[in-house]
Formats: sequence, C-alpha cells, structure tokens
Amino acid sequence: MIKDDIVALLPDLRAFARFMCRERETADELVQNTILMALDKQEQFVEGTNLKGWLFTIMRNRFYSDLRAQRRRPTAIDDAATMPLAAVDNPEASLQLKELSAALWQLSPQAREALILIGAGGFSYEEAAALCNCSIGTLKARVSRARKQLAGKMK
Repeated sequence: MIKDDIVALLPDLRAFARFMCRERETADELVQNTILMALDKQEQFVEGTNLKGWLFTIMRNRFYSDLRAQRRRPTAIDDAATMPLAAVDNPEASLQLKELSAALWQLSPQAREALILIGAGGFSYEEAAALCNCSIGTLKARVSRARKQLAGKMK
C-alpha cells in the first residue's frame, strides 16, 4: 500500500525539506503538503517505479512554487530564528556543525540541492538529475562546484 511506503520515507522527506527550507516549521509544512499532494495524486504513481524520487520531485516542485509565491510578498528575515541546530555534547563538533550549516547556506540553491540529493539523499546522479530536471553532466558539475566551494569555506 502506498501510504505505508510513504510513511517509511518520512525521515528522508523531512531531511530533504529541512535542507531546502532551513526552518523546521516551514520544512514540516512542506513535508505535510507533499504528502497531501502525493495522496491526492496517488493514481498517477506507477507501481514499480521509484516512490522516493516521485515524492522528492513533488516536494521540490512545491518548494520552488512556494518560493516564487513568497518572493511576491515582503517578509522580515530573522537570522537568529534560522540558525537553531541540534545540541551536541561536544562543543567543537557543535561549532563545526554550525560552520557547515552556514557554509551550505552560502551555496546557490541549485548547488545546495544537488549536493544534498547526492551526498545525503542517497540518490544516483541519474535520479538526482531527473529530480532537478537537468542533464547528468549539469548535475555532476553542480555537485563538483558545490564540493569545492564548501571545502574552500570550511578551511
């Protein structure tokens, strides 16, 4: 049953949404909207194909659609609210995690998305390219540039 498979993918959906949205509440809302849309359109899903890829595509499209709508509305930016990270017992590790998070958010949205899909999402280059609606070469270039930029920022 597709509902059970979607529930099993919730941690992956939440992780991807968190990297895309940066704010926990916004990410949770994106996951919720993604699931609602997927359940509403479940007849369009082809059994035997990649459910995770289908859900990530819905989420990605919804994210960019919401982003375009948000750009039309002026909003205040509160940097303090956008930086909460999970507490870590090791202060040095916590500092490194904050530096990594800050460096990730300095990347372009396309580079960050490509890096997260490949590095954390576990997608192949082919799957990630299909999700991003670009060629495999373009995706590989984005990942390569993102890794170089991230390495440069983490020195």
